[in-house]
Amino acid sequence: MFTGIIESLGEVISTRREGTNMVITINSSLAPELKVDQSVSHNGVCLTVTRIQDNTYDIVAVAETLQKSNIGLLTPGQKVNLERAMLFNGRIDGHLVQGHVDSTGECVSVTPQNGSWEFRFRYPARFADLIVEKGSICLNGISLTIYNVTDTEFSIAVIPYTYEHTNISAVQPGHTINLEFDILGKYVARQLAVRS
Repeated sequence: MFTGIIESLGEVISTRREGTNMVITINSSLAPELKVDQSVSHNGVCLTVTRIQDNTYDIVAVAETLQKSNIGLLTPGQKVNLERAMLFNGRIDGHLVQGHVDSTGECVSVTPQNGSWEFRFRYPARFADLIVEKGSICLNGISLTIYNVTDTEFSIAVIPYTYEHTNISAVQPGHTINLEFDILGKYVARQLAVRS
């Protein structure tokens, strides 16, 4: 379980295929603090650390993850948003994030707002019942508030701190981003579907 508050940016060192899986090596200042079998959020995707060496570590993404997220699009040199699993002894500054990406979305526009940025994203219409005005969403692992919601698009506002300390600054129109919808909304939608 995560909060959507990014701890650090990692850099992809290499990727390689092993059957239908992809092994990704990440360089990060967090590496010396990690342990094998630990869960870490990578652009919002919960992946297990499989090897650690100095300031690098490996993760393995299976076919399901590669199909539902942008992890398979990562290339050496790209920055990745990182967050270690939350501790249950402090404040949750974002919202409850599982690290289970529901889908990807596409950046439609990026508009500077004199001190902040407005990003507009398109998402699959089948998830429209999980998005509410001023609700929470996890975008590439970042907990954000959505507004100007339609059945296929939403906007987010990004403050300078988030812009400078996450990979949202690299997102441009046409880029693919990972989306995890609020778990509370998913439970409500499921209950309503089962009852009807």
